[in-house]
Amino acid sequence: MSEGIFVKVEFPTDVARIIGTKNLDSEVRLLTAIELYREDKVSLGKAAEIAGLSTREFLYELRKRDIPINYDLEELKRDIETIEGL
Repeated sequence: MSEGIFVKVEFPTDVARIIGTKNLDSEVRLLTAIELYREDKVSLGKAAEIAGLSTREFLYELRKRDIPINYDLEELKRDIETIEGL
């Protein structure tokens, strides 16, 4: 993983208890990645990288939360062209 910046975030105690301080860092990374992906600001692969997960694991997290995959008609056309070219 590349270098990043350190960000300090303070949560109210009750929120920290809900998330669990043991998993706080990974949960914040995952939720940030999900939101960036949901808003179509990053690709699926980049979101998985942000979350520190494989693409498959990230897809599982999206499915658990009923978040649709960003896949439009242009992407489908490109995929069909790729498959036809094989």
